[in-house]
Amino acid sequence: MADNGVERTEERNHTSEPWWAGLGTRGAVTLIVLGVLAAAWTVAAPAMGLGGLPLTPDNLATGVYQAAKVVAVGAVILVGAALTRRRAEAPAAPERD
Repeated sequence: MADNGVERTEERNHTSEPWWAGLGTRGAVTLIVLGVLAAAWTVAAPAMGLGGLPLTPDNLATGVYQAAKVVAVGAVILVGAALTRRRAEAPAAPERD
């Protein structure tokens, strides 16, 4: 190919990491808290007569399910961060011959 003097600035960024990979411990706790609050809102809003407000699902089971997914992702990240920290702090195992 001939170089036309045109610089290509458009590069595709293909990362294989999920969106939550870099959240860390604080992000995991935040997801868990937000998930619990979302579940509470899903249950309490219709009971208080606020079912027509935004972000209130029409179906109770759907709202709780979505909130549980957020809590689950947060829990997985939190456990992963704890295991990584524990593994990093553990002394190296002696090599066996």
